[in-house]
Amino acid sequence: MNIKVLDTTLRDGEQTPGVSLTSNEKLRIATKLDEIGVDFIEAGSAITSEGERESIKEIAGQNFNAEILSFSRPLNADIDYCIDCDVDAINLVVPTSDLHIEDKLKTTREKLLDLSNNAIDYCKDHGLIVELSAEDASRSDVDFLKSVYINAIDHDVDRICVCDTVGILTPDSSFELFSQFKDFKVPVACHCHNDFGLAVANTLSAIKGGATEIHTTINGIGERAGNTSFEECVVSIDRLLNDYSTNIKINEIYDMSKLVARLTGVYIQPNKAIVGENAFAHESGIHSDGIIKNSATYEPMTPELVGRKRKFVIGKHMGTHGLNNRLKELGLSVDDSQLKQICDNIKVLADKGKTVTDVDLQVIADNVLEINHEDLIKLDEVTIVSGNKVMPTASVKITIDGEQILNAGVGLGPVDAAINAIKSLDIFKDIDLIEYHVDSITGGTDAFIDVIIKLQKGDKVVSARGTEADIINASVKAYIAGVNRLLRD
Repeated sequence: MNIKVLDTTLRDGEQTPGVSLTSNEKLRIATKLDEIGVDFIEAGSAITSEGERESIKEIAGQNFNAEILSFSRPLNADIDYCIDCDVDAINLVVPTSDLHIEDKLKTTREKLLDLSNNAIDYCKDHGLIVELSAEDASRSDVDFLKSVYINAIDHDVDRICVCDTVGILTPDSSFELFSQFKDFKVPVACHCHNDFGLAVANTLSAIKGGATEIHTTINGIGERAGNTSFEECVVSIDRLLNDYSTNIKINEIYDMSKLVARLTGVYIQPNKAIVGENAFAHESGIHSDGIIKNSATYEPMTPELVGRKRKFVIGKHMGTHGLNNRLKELGLSVDDSQLKQICDNIKVLADKGKTVTDVDLQVIADNVLEINHEDLIKLDEVTIVSGNKVMPTASVKITIDGEQILNAGVGLGPVDAAINAIKSLDIFKDIDLIEYHVDSITGGTDAFIDVIIKLQKGDKVVSARGTEADIINASVKAYIAGVNRLLRD
């Protein structure tokens, strides 16, 4: 059975405390959601503001394959704003628990029922697709909840949605609740919140109970503890529920996740399933050995399935098999005794609480192998001109294979200018700077600065480090050290 996906990152997800997306950012997210196969995109809540309406209208005008919805209360004024945004459909949200009806709306069940029916009629009269979402359905009287849905179906609603607004369902109660609506003549959707960490589990149980549509947000962002995580739920359906599928291009899930993380500024925890940085990382020697022999030993899916790559983490738990694999990736070949020495040296550092980076590994390996390289490129001098009214400008003097070269460049800041002055030379043209990280080693304004960078040339990636009291010199030295390593390889 095909399960439809409604993504509400742009509405419920944006309600994450501290998140506010621009119209351009919303359009970028909506475009990617459409590209990866999301069926329905809730683009926002039209009643919110003029800027919100402009954003929804822009998304609705893109001719996406996905159906575009706006959130709406069962009020004609709200619905009119949605109509003005040219959306395909409305997510009509009607509170159904006595707590919401009596304490929030100060009304009765009978008046609420009339309000719901009249709003559906108004939407249908204006040619809109209507999904009726029962807010706080999981705390509603089931008989009354059924009457709301049955009335909605009689008024030609297109879909109904059961909302676990405060995340109080469990997998068992979710299955039981949704089983009561599986014989309804319209599709039934599931909208879960993650207050008890059960949103994904409850959504999967809802599917088993008869739901044919799920509501999600990318990375599970949303109010309080968030919503059902898109990536976790979609991949679980694909890998764990044999009789169900979605239209999602699973291999693009990681790119989707990273885009939303960047634009919202909401950090993805390292151990988050599917998209966390540690999801396919291995340090344990036993695990690394098993993975190298057969990835299925310690991975329930290949990282490539979701657009990821496996990585072996350098640390005291690493065994020789994983270490040897990482050394080969760095272009280093060692014998058994050298491998053991490198492994022992890493454990000494790790036992002191130090995180062992690729740079550290390269230095340790070079020392064990007693490799002394003659660098092709050497830094002679860096000069910077910068100020409030001056475009940062750098001149560098470097020696390449014995020939001294003077070059200049500009940038957004002095470090950027210095790197640009070097990068513009032909020898650097195929080399990309893919990561730049700065740490202060000591305190004070004269602190030593540790700059770590990653460079890429083709499919080869190397790390390099520069340590100076001057961040510009440290950055340039790290860059040149990395380039020398790439050129040697």
